Amino acid sequence: MFSGIIRYTGIVKDISNYKKYFILKILSPIKFKKSEIGSSISCSGVCLTLLKYKNKLSYFYISNETLNKSNFKYLKKNKLVNFEKSLKYGDNISGHFVQGHVDTICKIIKIREIGKSWYINFDLSNKYKKYVIYKGSIAINGVSLTVSKVLRNEFQIVIIPHTLKKTNLISLKENDLVNVEFDLLGKYLTNFSR
Repeated sequence: MFSGIIRYTGIVKDISNYKKYFILKILSPIKFKKSEIGSSISCSGVCLTLLKYKNKLSYFYISNETLNKSNFKYLKKNKLVNFEKSLKYGDNISGHFVQGHVDTICKIIKIREIGKSWYINFDLSNKYKKYVIYKGSIAINGVSLTVSKVLRNEFQIVIIPHTLKKTNLISLKENDLVNVEFDLLGKYLTNFSR
């Protein structure tokens, strides 16, 4: 479980393809102890298990399921990845509960700069519209954000300068694909009311 408040990013150093799975190596300022091997880390919104940590490099296993559900199938060397350790008892939660279980990928339709903030519109399939609530929480590439507008086939979020500075969202462009996780509570409530 994560909060979606990103304090670190990492750089993709290598993606090794072993036919049925991949090994991802990320260089990051986050340090891990031996006891943290096997723990869950959010990498741009995808919950991955830390396999190994050596010389500031974190190693992760990526299954075909993860590749199919996320934008990792398009991930390249030297790309910036949002990095977050899982929550510990007593941590502040200033974002929202993020599982790292990506629901879908969405394409960026439009980016507008107003003042120093970015207004970003994403395409939205009808299948997922029920999970997107005006002023509700949503995770984009693992970043906890608020939905500022829900339109017919799209939704909008506003990113403030601090979030742009701290995350890989600063490198987004129109037509890019992002990892999206809808609010956990909204998903449970929608399923319960069926």
